[in-house]
Amino acid sequence: MAASTVLHYIYDPLCGWCYGAKPLIQAARQVLPVVLHGGGMMAGNNRQFVSSNLRDYVMPHDRRIAEYTGQPFGQAYFEGLLRDSSAIFDSTPPTRAVLAAEQLQGRGLELLGRLQTAHYVEGRRLADVEVLLALAAELGFEPEAFKAAFELNSDALAADHFKQSRALLSRVGGQGFPTLALEQDGRFSLIDIGPYLGKPEVFVAWLSQSVSPATHDAVGPSCGLDGCSP
Repeated sequence: MAASTVLHYIYDPLCGWCYGAKPLIQAARQVLPVVLHGGGMMAGNNRQFVSSNLRDYVMPHDRRIAEYTGQPFGQAYFEGLLRDSSAIFDSTPPTRAVLAAEQLQGRGLELLGRLQTAHYVEGRRLADVEVLLALAAELGFEPEAFKAAFELNSDALAADHFKQSRALLSRVGGQGFPTLALEQDGRFSLIDIGPYLGKPEVFVAWLSQSVSPATHDAVGPSCGLDGCSP
């Protein structure tokens, strides 16, 4: 892979299809740099408390993701978090944590993967700062340093990050989350990840051989800008 090639990953920590694509993104980092762009799917006015409507909306969607990608979804998520009416789904706090991890040690992608497992398998609340700090400490981040970096990445800075990410999404012609685009010498090419979901080895082999892939119109299953739909 050419040194000038970068994989841009426009994601949201609460996007089910992003969780479904997790093995692909982790495999991709073996062959080229991955730059993260949080999209703010459930940020601001789009954040919401867990309700029966939300549960009924996302549960069949998540079961389809599990079947399509092979990614595990835990009972603590289906029967715990999705039935906890005091929990809130808010993309801003976990995205701030990812930004902090990237700035401190270049480990944003690693923390994102841990957050996704915490949410979809362990049923933990990613809107709770205490949960985010505990997960970062679990990965070896010094607690006070991480907390300081998290606080520096304020809600306002996260909102600006979301704005920039959505501008990039529009620039590359993406429609939702996840969107993957290769940048080569300033030129962007969308990647259709649909055929590779559940097949990270095939995906990384394709990436290793694809210096100048053609742009695709379809980008596979995804979540929309303001949420996932069944």
